[in-house]
Amino acid sequence: MELCSEGVANMIFTLLLIDCTSRSTGFEMKSIFCTISDSCDCDFKPDIKGLEWDLYKNLYGQHMAQDIVSEAVVNFIQNENPDRPLVLSFHGASGTGKSLVSSMMGRHIYGTAMGSPYIHQYVPTLHFPSADRVQQYRSDLKHWVERNLTACARSIFIFDEMEKMPPEVIDVLEPHLGPFHVLFQTNYRKAIYIFISTVGQEVINKVALESVQAGRDREEIRPEELEEALADAVYNNKNNGFYHSRIITEKLITRFVPFLPLRRHHIERCAQRELCQRGECQRVDVVSSVGGAMNYIPQDSQYFSSTGCKLVPAKVNLFL
Repeated sequence: MELCSEGVANMIFTLLLIDCTSRSTGFEMKSIFCTISDSCDCDFKPDIKGLEWDLYKNLYGQHMAQDIVSEAVVNFIQNENPDRPLVLSFHGASGTGKSLVSSMMGRHIYGTAMGSPYIHQYVPTLHFPSADRVQQYRSDLKHWVERNLTACARSIFIFDEMEKMPPEVIDVLEPHLGPFHVLFQTNYRKAIYIFISTVGQEVINKVALESVQAGRDREEIRPEELEEALADAVYNNKNNGFYHSRIITEKLITRFVPFLPLRRHHIERCAQRELCQRGECQRVDVVSSVGGAMNYIPQDSQYFSSTGCKLVPAKVNLFL
């Protein structure tokens, strides 16, 4: 009886210990599982149809971004064993929808725009503010990315305002973006990287302007007209994180995604959406007022909004 009682007690103690351990170190245990397993989903529940619908319903004037992002994400997610991560580089003027699309991707891949522990956003002015601390930033960034990949191979990394990142910092990720690097046995090739930048907007705006002046429909502009010029622009611009980067020369960017400058009717659609979110869909007067209150470029023809839809919420507040 004493031996039996002792055995039962030991079993109860062991079960309690396992329960306590699982409660206190659940994230660590999941990290270990994700490290040794290719099947770790990390709450990964992609809604591809929802992403496609969101892109085509709520992203205005960006046919190339809609098509490229939709196709790239679908192909990547449907591939159970991709040979490299998905690396997207968003380029265009402020207010054209770059951050909006990154939020859409987070929302439809993890069910939340930025609230998931597996979506990581880096802002140079916050995380890499000093140009004389490049080596420290490289070490920190490598550690952050590898730690998060170990926790979840399906991590999403968003690098905003790449035009403000010190050169050479981002190159520490070069091994993680190609097909050969092995990281603690983790299938790091299932990760998604998004780079957001205004660098290259001159190239995009020039093509858009020439298209308007030639009477060409903006939907006729194809990505192939811009991709090489965008790669050259970011590689040769000293004021951005991709300056002379091996990530560019080694062609590790899956797709460059151009965001065109927006015209007045796009701005008014943004205003309409903003009003509907406030329960004021019927205020067409406010829509027209917002569209008329924006600054447009170039000065002589005023085809495009100089700030995209970025100032729309403030303008709606002004006219409501």
